[in-house]
Amino acid sequence: MNLLVPGFKGSAVSANIKYQGRLDLGLIASNESAALAAVFTGNEIKAAPVLAGLDRLSRGEPYARAVVVNSGNANACTGHDGVVHVQEICSLVAKEMGITPEDVMVSSTGVIGQLLPMGRITEAVPALVRGLSENGLEAVADAILTTDKVRKTVIRHIDVGGVEVTVAGMAKGAGMIGPNMGPPQATMLSFVLSDAKVDPVWWQGLLERTVSDTFNQITIDGDTSTNDTVLALANGLAGNKKINDVQYGEPFEHVFKELLQDLARQIVMDGEGVTKCVTLAVKGARTGEEADRIARIIAESPLVKTAFFGEDPNWGRILAAAGRAGFPLDQGLISLSFDDIEIVRMGMGLGKKAENQAKKVMAAGEFKVVLDLGLGQEEASILTSDLSTDYVRINADYRT
Repeated sequence: MNLLVPGFKGSAVSANIKYQGRLDLGLIASNESAALAAVFTGNEIKAAPVLAGLDRLSRGEPYARAVVVNSGNANACTGHDGVVHVQEICSLVAKEMGITPEDVMVSSTGVIGQLLPMGRITEAVPALVRGLSENGLEAVADAILTTDKVRKTVIRHIDVGGVEVTVAGMAKGAGMIGPNMGPPQATMLSFVLSDAKVDPVWWQGLLERTVSDTFNQITIDGDTSTNDTVLALANGLAGNKKINDVQYGEPFEHVFKELLQDLARQIVMDGEGVTKCVTLAVKGARTGEEADRIARIIAESPLVKTAFFGEDPNWGRILAAAGRAGFPLDQGLISLSFDDIEIVRMGMGLGKKAENQAKKVMAAGEFKVVLDLGLGQEEASILTSDLSTDYVRINADYRT
């Protein structure tokens, strides 16, 4: 995919942060000051770059020129030194680019509890800045990967009042995926770039709304990272009329949300050891909160996820998970389907024939499970995965 966004450049180098000879330090730069929107992890244990980002936004600085991101080291649980290292990276990059440190954002992903190798990063920064090019964004998408197997990128174009506007995104994430990101408050990182001219307040609201319905609705293992971050930059170089709540906001939001949904799906598909990508939908709930809570408990149940891996339509595990969500249920109203194969009706299984048909559905890489509670009109869905032996192996060896 040709990831070209007018007014943005990218670069990536190997700083040997964890692995030798692997791209692990990336830089995204805008030719002009760009409107900045950001959401961060809801985990109470936050990495140094997240703390720095929250502090920046609390001071009302919704613009940036550059984003520096490293893989291999989360810079989390590193105390005062970790925060100082973020500041040093901002200063190093700013000096080389001829901008101010306040123009630079930093993100990290990797092992928790280790200090960044600042000597190697300092040595790598000049080459990182020199390497900036319009064709360099795909290299950044590679540099942010950890246990990911593939690069994750999306690009879209939209007409805004007769002007073509570009929106593109990149993401990383394969394990420790249970994002819970909110207003300036996955490991999942995503960077969204656009040449659109936007109202900064609307831009922040847009990101918060769309993250809630996309990245926050996926789970691989239910573990919310210390580093989950989504940053969105819009530099206005398309020259369109400013997008806000009054003009062009609705069609732009539709495209923006589609882009984030695509990236979110790519994260689940590339999850550690994942062999199944499952849409878990709960219908017929009394409230949206009940539907979402029940869907999330089922989607994160190890017993349910291992059944997905074994292609076993073990509906008892699904109903049992729904029952421990803490909401009153009527067993006699519940139905359950795998794609269009119903295997539970009125709270009772429909027998081996139905289960065998569901088993065939599960043999595919993607399928949908629908639990209908029969209690109301509200619904919610979570994109989840199976839990395989490879997931255990990868995470058992992660630090070695």
